[in-house]
Amino acid sequence: MSIVENLSEAVQKGRIKDVLALIEEGLGEGVSAQEMLDDGLLRGMSLLGARFKNNEVFVPEVLIAARALNKGTEALKPKLIEAGVQARGLAVIGTVKGDLHDIGKNLVKLMMEGAGFEVVDLGVDVSDDAFVAAVAERKPDVLLLSALLTTTMRQQESVIKAVAAAGLRDKVKIMVGGAPITQGFCAEIGADGYAPDAASAAEVAATFLAA
Repeated sequence: MSIVENLSEAVQKGRIKDVLALIEEGLGEGVSAQEMLDDGLLRGMSLLGARFKNNEVFVPEVLIAARALNKGTEALKPKLIEAGVQARGLAVIGTVKGDLHDIGKNLVKLMMEGAGFEVVDLGVDVSDDAFVAAVAERKPDVLLLSALLTTTMRQQESVIKAVAAAGLRDKVKIMVGGAPITQGFCAEIGADGYAPDAASAAEVAATFLAA
């Protein structure tokens, strides 16, 4: 297998030492940082995301792979900056006000990063004003709203209305997700996209960039 194929494999298995050694070897042999990022690190995370979606791997494997991905990206960063490589897109993510759940949000963040997005994580129990301020300041391509409770899901609609009231609704695509959320609810509250799982969320977000 080539260096980038081995890199993809190492990320999927969460082998940080192998990832760093392969990056060093690749740079020494003239493999571009961009190729190692796209065809090695990000491809590996994407393949793992597809397996996660099919219940072939589970949360612990994803978290271990994400650590390897992050270490590899850090190692490549100087070369990527030198080459002027930009992130695929910018996303802002957070769990809505009144909701303290973060496992689902964190998985979506990992999958988004694995798809090449720069992700700004606002955390949990995020107010409408904080979401609006982040959209105004960071100008993201996608805003992702997480709600894990039936009692907080309506807060997603509140955020969308606040973004619209601030005159920013046409500036950002808004995605919603969480255990009680459905495609029907997404349409009802005027969101642009919905995903039933973390891997699908990254795929939907990528379609917005393509469009």
